[in-house]
Amino acid sequence: MREHDIPGAFATPVDRPAYPPAGYRFTDREYLNITYRTDLDALRRLVPEPLTVKEPLVRFEVMRMPDVSGLGSYSESGQLIEVEHEGERGEFSLAMYVDSVPAISSGRELSAYPKKGGSPRLHVDGDTLVGTLDYGTVRVATATMGYKHVPLAAEEARAELTLPTYMVKLVPGYDARPRICELARTRITDITVKSAFRGPARLQLFAHALAPLADLPVHEVVSASHILTDLSLGQGEAVHDYLAG
Repeated sequence: MREHDIPGAFATPVDRPAYPPAGYRFTDREYLNITYRTDLDALRRLVPEPLTVKEPLVRFEVMRMPDVSGLGSYSESGQLIEVEHEGERGEFSLAMYVDSVPAISSGRELSAYPKKGGSPRLHVDGDTLVGTLDYGTVRVATATMGYKHVPLAAEEARAELTLPTYMVKLVPGYDARPRICELARTRITDITVKSAFRGPARLQLFAHALAPLADLPVHEVVSASHILTDLSLGQGEAVHDYLAG
């Protein structure tokens, strides 16, 4: 391989990268979202400046993605904290647990999604929508919601999913010191809401050293939604460089 050919590989392994080029389209992406109230002080310890926390709200999500161009079928789960940036409401993605190596690799390298391995599952159990997350063989989250109880307007569902998402992009150099350390922002685009419902919900989080979702305890479930969509992920951009100062 000639020197000028190497940048064209765009990812490793250079002869067959772990994921295809960006531009992924999600068909029938299904969400179980539970927004809950937690400890304000705990959130402020975790959320990086210049983001600010006004209300102690967290959205726990489990997503089933059966048809993703280039990436196939996989599931994902995580916690997003409600924040503000320069007066605009958004969410800070704290951690995402994913059962696909290509999705983990592309999410971390092409953008700044805080992805690591996990085993999420979203399924219907009788009259109940159930979302679970296991880390290894240990259950760390169980979410339940009444199945399709109250219709949710498409506009409300779209607004819930298209808030800007903030993440920390951290890439160490060979000396283990940060080579890139940025606050990044992205946003879902080109979204079609196919189905959306609200219903009664509960969420249990279980303590784990390496999947510490329970560090943000559930004090009160505020709302829950079950949404089916087609969508694309917008390109990420840096909004703050922590190394510049």
